[in-house]
Amino acid sequence: QVQLVESGGGLVQAGGSLRLSCAASGRTFSSYVMGWFRQAPGKEREFVGRIRWSGGSTAYADSVEGRFTISKDNAKNTVYLQMNSLQPEDTAVYYCAAGATIFRYEYWGQGTQVTVSS
Repeated sequence: QVQLVESGGGLVQAGGSLRLSCAASGRTFSSYVMGWFRQAPGKEREFVGRIRWSGGSTAYADSVEGRFTISKDNAKNTVYLQMNSLQPEDTAVYYCAAGATIFRYEYWGQGTQVTVSS
């Protein structure tokens, strides 16, 4: 059974940092893409960034480029989202997802709440 479990969310003041983790289990993800998405209240879910297990190449949404960094630990089967210079508009539920391609993410975590106070 495939599981993606996010952790690390919480409440932080504007300008602060958080690191989210996504622990993956249940299958081999070595050829997969791991994505981070977020959904704010009343808004559509949006892409934040992604990383390929193989090679580690990354891509980011313009809104987080330069502030957020995605990394991975192959030994722990875990992907991280380091979020710096957080702003109130970053407040959302953050989800990690896994997909065989960047066009379709098959597996999703349950999400973790990030709240940034002004």
